[in-house]
Amino acid sequence: MRDPYQVLGVDRKASAADIKSAFRRLAKKLHPDANKNDPKAAARFAELNAAYEILGEEDKRKAFDRGEIDAEGKPRFHGFEGFGAGPRPGGGFDPNAEFETFSFGPEGFTRATRRGRSGGAGFGGFEDILREAFGGMGGAAGTRARHGGFAPGFEGEDFGAGRDVRAALTVTLPEAAHGAAKRVRLPAGKEVDVKIPAGVTDGQTVRLRGQGMAGPSGAGDVLIAVTIAPHPIFTLEGADVRLDLPVTLYEAALGAKVRVPTLDRPVEIMIPPWTSGGLTFRLKGKGFPAKGRPGDLLVTVRITLPERGDGELKALMEKWQAERPYDPRKDM
Repeated sequence: MRDPYQVLGVDRKASAADIKSAFRRLAKKLHPDANKNDPKAAARFAELNAAYEILGEEDKRKAFDRGEIDAEGKPRFHGFEGFGAGPRPGGGFDPNAEFETFSFGPEGFTRATRRGRSGGAGFGGFEDILREAFGGMGGAAGTRARHGGFAPGFEGEDFGAGRDVRAALTVTLPEAAHGAAKRVRLPAGKEVDVKIPAGVTDGQTVRLRGQGMAGPSGAGDVLIAVTIAPHPIFTLEGADVRLDLPVTLYEAALGAKVRVPTLDRPVEIMIPPWTSGGLTFRLKGKGFPAKGRPGDLLVTVRITLPERGDGELKALMEKWQAERPYDPRKDM
């Protein structure tokens, strides 16, 4: 994937507000619903979401800026610098050498420094990396280790019943609401198909049993942490969904029937005459699916003036101000 700063079109010194603003602007422009005849729209929108997932979270952004994760949010390994102590006398690595391990899962990006075990009994955390690499070959790898002198103590019984594999997946708000079938690439490169259930929540883990790392007595599971990407117009609050609805000055003053988008299909609501900005309408059951009952859609009216100045409207407002003044802040 391209550099997330390039995807969002912002400078590396951009503020969090600038990044959020750039995402919302591009999300409206690139959303697949607005580009139904463009077969590449979904890919561009997914790239945009992935970029914002990194730059929109302070910890991930710092990790990317430090070079600890790449543009896809995957850890970068820098040559196992911890082995810098060099070879042990007589061959092999120093078992007491320090090295860093990186992981990325539901808890976010983490890094840790480990030491090899003393007494030449293996390489500590480095064995964990080898176990992930060899998976179900535990017995064979252990045999080679014992006879070839590669890693004493790296034996088949260490593998147990297989290991769980963790991965992360970002879905759109409509996909989370209605469910979706997605393909996920695991850290080792394997791809798996996962069915995202309708109503999945942000941070929820989907478990694929038996599709993790193999071991002598069975395979572990794949644990996929789901993140719901920010939506360009909807904001999720528990099971409720909020929406700011722009209305014209004359619609607010005279009343009107207006079209309102939802997570499902658009609906029409009546804006009563003399509706003030900030008034919120509650549409029952039009929010996010939840156990028991779905949430509501909370539609807040935002009165929007024309993008360009209008001389007649200005003259009318000046006349209104002179002849019919009123103070909406008198009780504040």
